[in-house]
Amino acid sequence: MKPFTTLTAVAAPLIRDNIDTDAIIPSREMKSTGKTGLAEGLFAPWRYLSPGGRDPDPQFVLNQPAYAQAEILLGGRNFGCGSSREHAVWALAEYGIRAVIAPSFAPIFAGNCTRNGIVPVVLDDDAIAAIGEDGGLVTIDLAAQTVALQDGPHWSFEIGAEAKAMLFEGLDPIDLTLKSRADIAAFQTADKVARPWIYLGDLMP
Repeated sequence: MKPFTTLTAVAAPLIRDNIDTDAIIPSREMKSTGKTGLAEGLFAPWRYLSPGGRDPDPQFVLNQPAYAQAEILLGGRNFGCGSSREHAVWALAEYGIRAVIAPSFAPIFAGNCTRNGIVPVVLDDDAIAAIGEDGGLVTIDLAAQTVALQDGPHWSFEIGAEAKAMLFEGLDPIDLTLKSRADIAAFQTADKVARPWIYLGDLMP
C-alpha cells in the first residue's frame, strides 16, 4: 500500500449528505472480487447519462475538466453509509482518490479507507464549504493533521493513532500485525510451555 505523508491536489466538491456505498459503486458494477477493474463504475449512477451506459454526464463533478484529475473528494455528512462493501473504497482508490473530506463518515467505510490508503478527514461544514468555494489546490499533511488552502486558511483534523500509522507507513492490517511478530512469537513460545496439549505442531516459523 502506498504511504500517505502529504498531498497537494484539487478537491472535487460532491457535497451531498448520505452518499451511500451503492452510489459509490453499484452492485451491477461489481464484476470482480479483486481490487481492480472498479474505477470505471465509480459513481456510475451519477457519472453516466444512463444506467449501465458509459456516456459521461457533463454536469457531474468528476466529468468536469477542472476536477478530472482530482485526488481529494469533498463530501457531506455520513459519507459511505449503506452496505459495508469494501469495493466502494477500492473503486475510489483505483480512480485515484487519496483522501475524502467530510463532516462525518460511516464507521465501516472510514475503516475501509484507512486499510486501503485513503485518508478519511473529518472537518466541519464551514471548512468544507470554504474549500469547495476556493476551488484551488488543497494540501493535506497527515503528520501535522492539517488541511490547508494555498495562501489561505488551514484546519486541524483528528485521526486515530493506529489509522494514522497504517496510512503514514503504507501498512495494511496484516502488515500492521506483523510489526508485533516478535511479541507474538514470544507469547506463543511461553504458551506452548504452559499449555502444550493444545498445539498439534508449530504454527509459526
